[in-house]
This record gives sequence, C-alpha cells and structure tokens, in this order.
Amino acid sequence: MLTNPVVLSVIVMTILCLLKLNVILSLVVAAIIGGFVAGMSLGDTMGVLVGGMGGNAETALSYILLGALATAIAKTGAADILALKIAKLIKGKGIVLLLVIAFVACLSGTVIPVHIAFIPILIPPLLAIMNKMKMDRRAAACALAFGLKAPYITLPVGYGLIYHNIIRDQMGLSGMEISTGMVWRANWVAGLAMLTGLVIALIVYSKPREYNMLDKAIDETAASLDNQEEIKVTGKHYATLVAGVAALVIQLKWGSMPLGAMGGLLVMLISRAIKWNDIEEMMHGGIKLMGLIAFVMLVASGYAAVMRETGGVEALVEAATSMMAGSKFIAATIMILLGLVITMGIGTSFGTVPIIAAIYCPLASALGFSVKATILLIAVAAALGDAGSPASDTTLGPTAGLNADGQHDHIWDTCVPTFLCYNVPLVIFGIIGAVIF
Repeated sequence: MLTNPVVLSVIVMTILCLLKLNVILSLVVAAIIGGFVAGMSLGDTMGVLVGGMGGNAETALSYILLGALATAIAKTGAADILALKIAKLIKGKGIVLLLVIAFVACLSGTVIPVHIAFIPILIPPLLAIMNKMKMDRRAAACALAFGLKAPYITLPVGYGLIYHNIIRDQMGLSGMEISTGMVWRANWVAGLAMLTGLVIALIVYSKPREYNMLDKAIDETAASLDNQEEIKVTGKHYATLVAGVAALVIQLKWGSMPLGAMGGLLVMLISRAIKWNDIEEMMHGGIKLMGLIAFVMLVASGYAAVMRETGGVEALVEAATSMMAGSKFIAATIMILLGLVITMGIGTSFGTVPIIAAIYCPLASALGFSVKATILLIAVAAALGDAGSPASDTTLGPTAGLNADGQHDHIWDTCVPTFLCYNVPLVIFGIIGAVIF
C-alpha cells in the first residue's frame, strides 16, 4: 500500500510541510512524485496539475476580493470598534473569547454562510486582546476550525445542507436510498467527536504564551484597550455595516461569493466609506492578506486532479478492501482511515464523498453495516482530512487571520493542533458509532 501513488504523495506532502517547505512547493513536489510512481511523464503530470487548477478558480478569486473587502473594512476602523465591544463583553476571560470565536465561525457556515470570509475582518483586530491575555493562538485556531467544520458535518443548514445532500445523492446513486434527514441522525456522533476535540484543545492550549506587538494597527488597538477608549461611530461605520449586509445578500441571491465581495466594495465606494484613490491600496491589501490562500487553493485543485489521474484512489480502495477480513471493527477502521488519506490528498471533504460513496455503500452492505452506520462512515471518512490538511480552507482561513502579524505558523500552529484535536476523536467516535449502529 505504501507504493500507492496517492499514499506516497500524501506522505511526501505531509513531511515537506512539517519541514516547513512552502505549502505550494510541497504540493507541486508531491504531485510530481505521485505522477512518477503512477507512471506518468513529468510533462503529463505538470499538464494535469496546471489544467486542474481551474477547479478552484472561483474560490481563489473570492478570497482575493474578500481580502480587499476586509482591508477596506479595517481601514474604516469598524473592526476596531467590534474588537473593543468584544473586549468589554469577555472582561479578560480567554475561554469566553474562544467560545465567541467558535460561535461566530459556526454562524459563518449556517445562518450567515460567508465561510472563512469573516476571519480576516474579525481576527486581526482581536490579536491585541489575545496578546494582552497571553492566549495561545493554537487554541484560537482550533476554535475557528471547530466552527468551520462541526456545523456542516452535523447540521443540515447552510453548507451543511449541501454536504448532507451530497451524501444523500451519492448514496442513492450507489443503490442505497436515504433522505436528507437521515444524515444528521447518524452524524450527531461526529458532532460529539468535534465537541470533544474542542474541549481537548481548550485544555491543552490553555497555558499562557507570549507574543510581541509587532503590527502597528494591532499596537494601536492594544493602546485603545489599555486606555478604555471609545471609538466614535461615524457614518462610514454605518456604511461599512450596510456593505457587509449587501455582500451577504448578493452572495445568497446569486450564489456567488466574488459578486458579493464586489457588491460590498461598491457600496463602500458609493457611500465614500473608502475613496476612489484607495482602491489600489484595498486590492494590494487583499492580495497580501488572502493571496497565499488563493494560490494554495488553485494548486491544491491541480494536485487533486493529478491524484485522480494516477488511478491510485481506486487501487487504494481495492487494496484496503482485501484487508478487512469480514470484521466490522477492522472494516470501519480501514474505511475511515482511507478517507483521511484521500481527503488529505484531494483537499475537500465535499469532493471526497462521490469518490468513496460508490465503493463504501456496497461494501458496507456486504459487511452487514446498517444504513445509519454507512452514512456515518461516509460522512466521517470524507470529512476527516479537512482539519489538519495544509491545503484546506479549514486551516488556511484561521492562519490568514492569526498570522496577521507574522507570529503564527501555518503548519505547527494550525495544521498540527487541529489534526490532533479533531481527527483523532473523529476516528475513534466514527469507528465506535459505525460498529454500534
């Protein structure tokens, strides 16, 4: 199994990232190695990689434009006001701040489906508060990851409804008809695993950690907190609020995040919350804030295309099937861990469901798993790698906000903590739930 191109490629990618090689370079090198093991020529591998990058083109554009919107909002000072309000609300209690962050992240995928767009707006102004409390940002990364991931796994609302419908449709195509409502009735186990992971993270990363005030804006926010200054709310702040609402409404109306971001920027221009001469600065700020994430998502899409082209996923599933020995426990363990490898490589839990459902449904039925257990196996196996993967927006988003002052490492401060805190409980709870169901 170690000679499988997908497995070998994912291992290489993980090792290179842990050695702090740039994520984009790690993905490219891992793709080349995966293609080589599969017998693809270097030219073909790079061709598939570049050709597949278009799969995340809309997402990349969204992140750049949302970054520009976040920069514009930050320029008006609206985010600083929100930071001061939150500071007064939490009254110096770090655990309360982390729970507020997790709650807002939950809203971003359900009631207000903006996904990670809120992070570069909300988190950088809060860094001053975190620094004053000596909060370990790894705990904040885990809180954000919980809010980005737990709702879509567990609740059929917002992105969760999309995820549950994909599971329903793909299981139906594989001969196992279910309703959307059946998914959450099985996935509450995964939600409990995520909640367990959050509690573990809050305990493990509760010790004080020192950070320097390196960023001028963050330093100014800290001074405001020390002096308990009340920033006056002006017309441009109200215009900023209207811009945020406009961005959300447009996104929901036309289903386009880039269009929503453009709408928000347009409102801020018309209201003169930002000036025409500031546009260049806004775009540069957006690229600086979210450019890396955008490029990582592009390359990750190309990497996923190479992994599919190698045929290694199908071979991996066939090899794993032969190891199950008719045991439900062994089968559940292998199926869930297999999903972890695939999702770490593909980079999206939503895109992993179609790959594994076609094989898992007949396999689970033959091994005597119930429909409820099959739903849980597919949902957990597909979602596993989303937390901890260097190329997942569940990790890239938190890093974009927490590393605003350059003191938060993407791999060791976001990917490793979220991987350990969430994937381990998901594996354990998923196996136990599948066997019991």
